[in-house]
Amino acid sequence: MAHKRKKIDTLPCKQTFKNTASDRLHTFWNLFVKEDDVLIIINADPDALATALAVRRLLRYKVKSVTVAHPNEIRRLNNVAMVERLKIHLERLKDVKIDNYSKKVMVDSQPDHLPCFEKLKIHAIIDHHPVGNTGDVEFVDIRPEYGATSSMIVEYLRAAGMKPSVALATALFYGIKVDTHDFEQKSVLADGISFRYLFNIANRDLVRKFELTDLRRSELKYFGTALAELKYSKGRYFTHLGRVRSPDVLVIVADFLNHVGEIDWVFVSGIHGEKLIVIFRCDGYRKNAGKLAERIFNSLGSAGGHKGAARAEVPLKNLQLGEKEFTSDTLKRFITHHI
Repeated sequence: MAHKRKKIDTLPCKQTFKNTASDRLHTFWNLFVKEDDVLIIINADPDALATALAVRRLLRYKVKSVTVAHPNEIRRLNNVAMVERLKIHLERLKDVKIDNYSKKVMVDSQPDHLPCFEKLKIHAIIDHHPVGNTGDVEFVDIRPEYGATSSMIVEYLRAAGMKPSVALATALFYGIKVDTHDFEQKSVLADGISFRYLFNIANRDLVRKFELTDLRRSELKYFGTALAELKYSKGRYFTHLGRVRSPDVLVIVADFLNHVGEIDWVFVSGIHGEKLIVIFRCDGYRKNAGKLAERIFNSLGSAGGHKGAARAEVPLKNLQLGEKEFTSDTLKRFITHHI
């Protein structure tokens, strides 16, 4: 039986629904009429991109048009690979005329997450981050206990009886993997159910390609520098890469060196802009990279992280190096003085 839609002018200020996926879906659909031009607003990352694609699928025959827009420049190569290989059509938020859209949906984010979102009139939010200020948004589905918004939107698709295409399933599968850190971070059973549903539909080889796309060819040289400058002491690796195009390469090198079996700690540093960036890696067993990073660098800049991984960022002027260059030996001295 076709669902009978309420007229939009009879809607209360904020929609309410029961806890079933079907109730959420139909309450969401009730926001829209056939003449609507819809703008989906995201802060682009895999979970947001995937959720936006799913919302576009849900609204395909419900509205006149759907556009996905984002304010941030997509730089991470994993995300670039996802957008390019899945042929995801996106607009920059600064380039769209907001007034041309009768409805605006925000997914995997909330209006108070970015300054550029705060003045937008949002009609619907679907998100898994902690609840912020949703103001007078008519439809709000925020479930902070979920590991990924992609898991939530899979429930909408299933309630609608819409089997995702291979491309959409691949995006959602990757979105869940990224935001749950392969289920090593916070998640609930519902994340696992959505993930398992997508497992046989998604192109998992393509997901693996997204995950492995970390480096540009021009950045391979940093591995040569890392190995040439590598210092070893008491189960610890120290290496300084000098100036780097992106701090991401420091993370990649640190993760690579952390594969060496007999190594307990890895410290990789580099200079980006006017800051020294230091990446910490360890096994997290009776060690705490985050606490060590804070102990060494908090008085000089910002530092923190988890037991197995951490990061510090220090303005170069705070290091008081004078005419001396920062080297692997300098890094080693900084670390061993505190460890």
